[in-house]
Amino acid sequence: MVDTADSLKILVVDDERDIREGVERILKRMEYGVLTAGCGEEALTILGKESVDLAILDLKMPGMDGMELHQRIRDLDENIIVIIITGYATIETAIEAMKQGAYDFIPKPFEPEHLRIVVRRAHEKLRLKIEAEALQAERARTLMDLDMEKSRIRTILESLPTAVLVTNTSGEVVLMNPAFLQSLDLTDSVTAGNKLEAYVADEGFCEMVLKLSRGECDNSADAPTYELVVSGNKYLMARGQSVINENNECMGAVVTFANITSLKMLDQLKSEFVAKVSHELRSPLSTIHEQLAMVLKEASGHETDVDQHLIERAKEKTHALISLIGDLLDLSRIEAGGISHNIQSIQIGDLLKSIVDFMKVRAQSKNQLLSLELSPETMPHLTADPMALESIFGNLVANAINYSPQGAGIVVKAAPDGKYIKVQVTDNGFGIAPKYHQQIFERFYRVKDANTRYITGTGLGLPIVKGLVDSMNGSIKLDSDVGKGSTFTVLLPV
Repeated sequence: MVDTADSLKILVVDDERDIREGVERILKRMEYGVLTAGCGEEALTILGKESVDLAILDLKMPGMDGMELHQRIRDLDENIIVIIITGYATIETAIEAMKQGAYDFIPKPFEPEHLRIVVRRAHEKLRLKIEAEALQAERARTLMDLDMEKSRIRTILESLPTAVLVTNTSGEVVLMNPAFLQSLDLTDSVTAGNKLEAYVADEGFCEMVLKLSRGECDNSADAPTYELVVSGNKYLMARGQSVINENNECMGAVVTFANITSLKMLDQLKSEFVAKVSHELRSPLSTIHEQLAMVLKEASGHETDVDQHLIERAKEKTHALISLIGDLLDLSRIEAGGISHNIQSIQIGDLLKSIVDFMKVRAQSKNQLLSLELSPETMPHLTADPMALESIFGNLVANAINYSPQGAGIVVKAAPDGKYIKVQVTDNGFGIAPKYHQQIFERFYRVKDANTRYITGTGLGLPIVKGLVDSMNGSIKLDSDVGKGSTFTVLLPV
């Protein structure tokens, strides 16, 4: 790049030796490289051997005049800047030369400072021109790199075995790979550019992706997931994430899809197996339980204390097995979608009152006080299956009774909460350490400590509760700590 005097080379062409040498001295003091010629032919010879950036030409020269030399220089290299030296009688000719591409002209006689000003301007123009060309070349290289990068990204995306979908902030599909088309049973002729609804007909999924595309979801949390059913027999698990640029602005969303059909089939087979085995075991166990009860009743006072204790233990164990089988069957029905079919309008206050009244006998056997507190506000009706609601709140109250000591207090509260009805079951029992709050909703998990080791249970009550609450689009939360009791809060949409 020309940005110093030393890097600029100037050719001075004038048939008058004094002017030629005077211009040369002025330019060399400015630290420019200078070549001189006394006529047009000599100048062309120099240009054939040397590369110059600027030429200063006298218009009136014998043989080849300045106009012709100017044209010949332009034919050789149009990037050479030409300045014309002219007398007053040839100013019109100098103007004509500028129309043909000359940069400027200097009329004779001229002062050294005038020459310096014109040459400096020409030097600056040349420097800016070279900088502009360098920037243009850099831009072209950047665009080429960007185009190559896009090509590489597209190639990688199309070769991925995982289905991938990319949307912009308006929820329009901007990128998708062949695996996506195959997963959604779309033809190869389907192209990007349309709203997401044109590719996926699931409203819930489209709403989730639109929120991600607008940056309305928390990217610091786990990536949200959504289960899709395609053609009735194919299950896909979609996982999405907002795309955030370096300025922390949302640019859209990227969604990946995993085919979970085989997992769903395996889960279904497992549920069917559990349901079948549980059903087959329940009848003989119930018979054994009833026969043990009859033996205890008829042989009362005849057998030894040891025999009676053994029979009572056998009766307790069969009862525990029957409870376990009942819970397993309930879980199977929840997973198979075979629950919450008897949908009707329910007054939650009446339902909770009947549950509390029924459970009071068990609470009184432990000297516990079980009470119900209903909000004075009018509560809207719930549209749900009453059996499902009884299972939810029956399990929570039973847990509060089981995991609270003698003489404890248990309160069931219900109140409207915006678009939800909030029900809380609070006890002042043993409590649960925060580290176990998530695990207690897992199947068969039970917290074992000095207070709970002798309490029997299947470990399926809370998983059943959570499954039913989730199926109603509600939520359940636990607030508890060891020795401080527990509060289960259930929110159900009205």
